[in-house]
Amino acid sequence: MTKTAYALLPLSLVMTAALSFAQGYKVSGEIPIGGSGGWDYLMADSENHRLYVSHGTEVVVIDLDSQKIIGRIGGMNRIHGIAVANDLGTGFISDGGANEVVAFNLKDLSVKGKIKAGTNPDGIVYDPASKRVFAFNGRSQDATAIDATTDAVAGTVKLDGKPEFPVSDGKGSVYVNVEDKNEIERINSKTLAVGAHWPISPCESPSGLAMDKTNRRLFSVCDGKVMAITDADSGKVVATPPIGDGPDAAAFDAEAKLAFSSNGDGTLTVIKETGKDNYSVAETVKTARGARTMALDEKTHKIYLPTASFGPAPQATASAPHPRPSILPGTFKVLVLAK
Repeated sequence: MTKTAYALLPLSLVMTAALSFAQGYKVSGEIPIGGSGGWDYLMADSENHRLYVSHGTEVVVIDLDSQKIIGRIGGMNRIHGIAVANDLGTGFISDGGANEVVAFNLKDLSVKGKIKAGTNPDGIVYDPASKRVFAFNGRSQDATAIDATTDAVAGTVKLDGKPEFPVSDGKGSVYVNVEDKNEIERINSKTLAVGAHWPISPCESPSGLAMDKTNRRLFSVCDGKVMAITDADSGKVVATPPIGDGPDAAAFDAEAKLAFSSNGDGTLTVIKETGKDNYSVAETVKTARGARTMALDEKTHKIYLPTASFGPAPQATASAPHPRPSILPGTFKVLVLAK
């Protein structure tokens, strides 16, 4: 809204608009999905009012207006992430079990093709500047660049270590957390050259990554209950606000100037930008155990977190000293958080 428009509003409405983002988040509902198996990332397509949820061997597609399931994309092995190229009408899914990226039609959800990637493709992002999709392969420690207009592999980018979640600035740079090196790598999306390796101490094992594209800041969520905020041009860590334990995803709301960390301890940390490189915890929201990944709808400002009910963990073994608790069949759901 323009300053002129604000000037024409009653003072009470102006104050309401100014305070709208100061109101706290809370769980406002849930979307039951059911079934069995685990999950990883989910992705909110604000333009088409859809939520794509990875769930074992399929992607569950939810209409964000009705909060109802409208389709499923199946036939995969172990899904990690989803990216969409709305300008091309195509979506992409990283299938870590098959070492493939699956391309699908955004309109009817039909599978268009399967593209060979590296070993265990995990995080995935569409870069509009190059019209390429980048799938980051955890085990082969590289990234597969795919021409999103032809679904052909454009090249492979060798990385320093195990990549986690990526983000594109939309101007020709793709950034990715490197989990085992505690750093961020910057890739030129057109030349496929790695242009920078930035240590982000005191961050350890960075996973989720988000970006404030206007102020050129990267938000990495890390073990040790810390978020590392990095200058996307210089690589300097400018702030390290505290977050919850066991984070796996990050998001940034450009309009509200809020950064989020979804944490496995059953909390959502909300970080407020209060000035140039000044960040503080606005609130810690109770969510649910295991709600470690999330998606932000930038139009409605709602946040979606997948979780389920859990049974006891299996007995520890030499090969699995820290086994995860079992997921109770039929309990998988997505929590909806709103202001």
